[in-house]
Amino acid sequence: MTKNETKNTFSNHIQELRKRIGISFIAMIIAGIGTFIFHKEILEFLINPPNGITYFQTTKPIYTELTEYISVAIKVSIYTGLLISSPIIFLQIILFISPGLKRNEKIFLYLSIPIIYLTFALGLIFGLYILFPPAIKFLITYGSDIAEPYIRIGSYINILISLLIWMGLIFQTPFIMFILGKLKIINAKKLSKSRRYFWVIAFIVGAIITPTFDPINQTLVAIPVIMLYEIGFILVWLINRK
Repeated sequence: MTKNETKNTFSNHIQELRKRIGISFIAMIIAGIGTFIFHKEILEFLINPPNGITYFQTTKPIYTELTEYISVAIKVSIYTGLLISSPIIFLQIILFISPGLKRNEKIFLYLSIPIIYLTFALGLIFGLYILFPPAIKFLITYGSDIAEPYIRIGSYINILISLLIWMGLIFQTPFIMFILGKLKIINAKKLSKSRRYFWVIAFIVGAIITPTFDPINQTLVAIPVIMLYEIGFILVWLINRK
């Protein structure tokens, strides 16, 4: 390949990268604007999710700074818009790297988009409906006989978003283990030997993620983490059998 050909190839890659980044950015902007229009409904859903047990069924959160509510609305819109536009972003990444991939690798990447989206959504559902209600109840009722809780909406949403993101990422564990197994980076034998250590790690992760310090909420995180690890172990074991 001549110097000019190399230069043209590099230039084409840069143009293609700019195109994919541009499409991703536009998708994020459109989704962000759309979610900001409905930010009130989104916040109401997060504060009082259907069939969820929250403190705000009989009261409302407060804000103590003039810009606090608008900041929360923008933050929630950005995260929700990113979640909605993420399939398009993943697709642009795949389209950018696909010329250098084999046909079966392309198929695997295309199939990975709905899998990642589904598992992340399951993590969000678990965090919002299973983990967060007892955590917020503990935080509010603990010491309520000494002090009256007035919950700032900024603090509430920050804790909730952090928890949901962590749970969405943790629910990727089986899929990540599957990929590592396909790449022969890990195998079932090694995973079986390290199982006891992972159980300890699961409870440490539970202590880090949960906003409370009580063992019940930490266990609520640790148990699904362990179950996800076992699902990943089964997937890797099936790969090793082939």
